[in-house]
Amino acid sequence: MKKIILSLVVLATLSLTSCKNEKAETTEPVDAAVATETASTYKVDATKSTIEWVGSKPAGKHNGTIALSSGELALNNGKVESGKFTIDMNSITVLDLKAGDGKEDLEGHLKGLGKEEDADHFFNTKKFPEGTFEITSVATVDAVTTVSGNLTLKGITKPVSFPATIAVDGDTVMLNSESFKINRTEWSVNYASKSVFDDLKDKFVDDEIELKVSVTATK
Repeated sequence: MKKIILSLVVLATLSLTSCKNEKAETTEPVDAAVATETASTYKVDATKSTIEWVGSKPAGKHNGTIALSSGELALNNGKVESGKFTIDMNSITVLDLKAGDGKEDLEGHLKGLGKEEDADHFFNTKKFPEGTFEITSVATVDAVTTVSGNLTLKGITKPVSFPATIAVDGDTVMLNSESFKINRTEWSVNYASKSVFDDLKDKFVDDEIELKVSVTATK
């Protein structure tokens, strides 16, 4: 019996370890980080910064990008003290479909540009053209750097954390996250969600969206 209990504890520990960083934890937003007076400001280069996304459903996946329109990072002695990015929600792009073969339709759906009564089940970019991510902390433990911040979409703010690599090269800083997941329904993006609607059978879309953030900023 002791061996069985020990085995179950080991399995549970392994399961928790393997799930680490796969899903961004969300509770309540906290205050944004504030840079010190000696920090240097780096402006985000929107042409070299993007958010990659992957959405899944039983029939397959779709992937694409969302652009950053502006932002800045504050660094002191090579370490990020604070930062804020503005997300251009009207830039949502689908990459796995070709023009004329469903690409424009899916982009319109994601932006909420279809039926007015359905807009709030998607990102409703007419009403909410911008999102933001504001850093609350950057911590490195056992050589793993975790960026935490408040993600605001559709006027709803939730905390998100993800592992990232931050590199400084002269007057340029690059922040590249590993892939992480958020639950879209926490920002009221409810289309075809099994956790919101009943009797969808296999016509559902996964609640979790996989994201990867790449930011380049210059001094």
